[in-house]
Amino acid sequence: MTLEFSDLLRLIDERSIAFRDTVASAPDLDARVPTCPEWTLFDLAQHLGGGDRFWAAIVTAGPADGPPAKAVAERAALTAPREREALSAWLAESTEMLLGALREAGPAEGCWTWWSASQSPRNSGAVARHRVQETAVHTYDVQVSLGAAKPLPDEVAPDGVDEFLSTCCATTAAWPHRPTAFDFHATEGPSWRLTVDGDGARSRRLAATGEDPDTAGVSVRATASDLILFLYDRIPADSLRIDGDAALFDLLRAWEPEE
Repeated sequence: MTLEFSDLLRLIDERSIAFRDTVASAPDLDARVPTCPEWTLFDLAQHLGGGDRFWAAIVTAGPADGPPAKAVAERAALTAPREREALSAWLAESTEMLLGALREAGPAEGCWTWWSASQSPRNSGAVARHRVQETAVHTYDVQVSLGAAKPLPDEVAPDGVDEFLSTCCATTAAWPHRPTAFDFHATEGPSWRLTVDGDGARSRRLAATGEDPDTAGVSVRATASDLILFLYDRIPADSLRIDGDAALFDLLRAWEPEE
């Protein structure tokens, strides 16, 4: 079940604080991030803070056919401060800019989003929901860098699986391979199915883990945290229990649908 808007804002704040605290404790901001090998810790901090500012501008702009040109230009030219205290203050300011924009807009205000053909709405509530997950996963990235990785919080992870499937996977573009289904079972209880065929990809919550199991080409079972980390390509497939044709996940990851 989707979290309440007030809970989404609280979780953005909580995960952002955890991110800042972990970055502040890092001995070297130029250390590479194992789960984002092209980035250093500083790069990751700049990415997350820049993302908060970018989405704040998008939410503030309201309904639009694209992101505000000014926000795009500012993000391209963004440079966060490298001094630790200044960086922490900049990150806190970035989060508050996002939270302020979301509070002002409320959960139902329309805005541009990149997920035009997904099952997620194009509004401020969906932006808040997505930013919870991005902030939580990037907090995990920083923790991995310090050798202190923790599972995603129990309040965050189950909604993260649902959010990823409905936002990042769902599309009206035709699946270019044989129709199939991907089942995701969280050991905490919830299960989801992503169906892919000529009509695109669509996600739904399963009523029970045993619902039409033979129709799934592949199923994966793990904690909700591990499911979301697997979907974000943070942990390998052998960290989870997979039944069926595991190669289907390679097809799903390689799929770049054209809307």
